[in-house]
Amino acid sequence: MLPGMKSRSHNRNMVVQHPREVEISLNGIRRRVAVKSNWTLLRLIRNSLGCKSVKEVCGIGECGACTVIKDGRAVSSCIELAILCQDSTILTAEGLTDGENLHPLQDSFVKEGGFQCGFCTPGMILMAKALLDETPNPTLDEIKEYMSGNLCRCTGYWQIIESIQNAVHQKNSKRIHYHHQRNSKT
Repeated sequence: MLPGMKSRSHNRNMVVQHPREVEISLNGIRRRVAVKSNWTLLRLIRNSLGCKSVKEVCGIGECGACTVIKDGRAVSSCIELAILCQDSTILTAEGLTDGENLHPLQDSFVKEGGFQCGFCTPGMILMAKALLDETPNPTLDEIKEYMSGNLCRCTGYWQIIESIQNAVHQKNSKRIHYHHQRNSKT
């Protein structure tokens, strides 16, 4: 060893990562999981908690396949550190269904052909949910802009856009029907 150099053995403790407990609400269920400081939210959700709808494709937050809703906002779980998600509420595609009933967006994607191979569909649906939570009646341009971060190699995007528009239309039709029924009883 050259004079003035420190032995690498002094730095070994810095390399060891001791897991820390993180508590999150995943699809309505409180979970406590030991994570390492370099784990992503995607690794926590997919590998430790078994939500297989969340997929890693690009690993840099550019494709949208790993989209989840964290505390009401769509995020790329492949670049979100799990350790920073303490007390967060996370929603994945598995959490959208109500027992045997599909979420209206899931149903619309099926009916309108918004999925082809299905690989990107969970991320697409969660991004669309975030859009509709933020903007209940989006314009075509708002849908295109909001969904532009989610990539699909199969559909050409029109079926995805039509699926979102159909879900909005169905929601508005039910609201009008409910409002009409309610007013006609008085």
